[in-house]
Amino acid sequence: MTTGLFIALEGGEGAGKSTQTERLRLHLESLGFEVVVTREPGGTPTAEKIRNILLDPSIHDMPDETEALLFAASRADHAENKIRPALARGAVVLCDRYIDSSVAYQGAARGLGIDRVRALSEWATRELHPDFTIYLDVPADASAERMEGTDRMEIQSADFHIRVQQAFRDIAAASTRPHIVVDATLSIEQVTSEILAALTPLLEKQ
Repeated sequence: MTTGLFIALEGGEGAGKSTQTERLRLHLESLGFEVVVTREPGGTPTAEKIRNILLDPSIHDMPDETEALLFAASRADHAENKIRPALARGAVVLCDRYIDSSVAYQGAARGLGIDRVRALSEWATRELHPDFTIYLDVPADASAERMEGTDRMEIQSADFHIRVQQAFRDIAAASTRPHIVVDATLSIEQVTSEILAALTPLLEKQ
């Protein structure tokens, strides 16, 4: 394996991204791959500090533009100091959320403009895109049942999360990059099976 593989997992709150990331990690490691599991916002010391601000439920007056810029700042540090070095040494990077989350949350749900927010993150990351994206689709009502309601994004209104859900569906439908959309209301095992089936051809090329 001479170059790494960048896989992003996207979806609304409670879609099962963390669960599927862990299952995918175990599978890939069993095949002999080095796997780097990371998340957004976060993934590096600086980005984790920004994460603490973004998800602090006690902050009620953050302008939407500030939120978008902080996500982009976190992503810039994450891409430069963690994702790119891992890919350079040939690792498989599994990232819980990436650019599409900003497009869905800030671009669509916050109404800042999907093209503007996408362009911001592409500039911040120097256009580092995933090789494959897994969209875990979960209805907003099911998402609400799974949320713990402990961070600033989870406690947003039901209408906000409905907009996020639809945004992810629109993003996936419009994407021309390699991806899969999986019904996240299926059993954990079924979701994993669909993901692995979609990834196998890509992994065989590594």
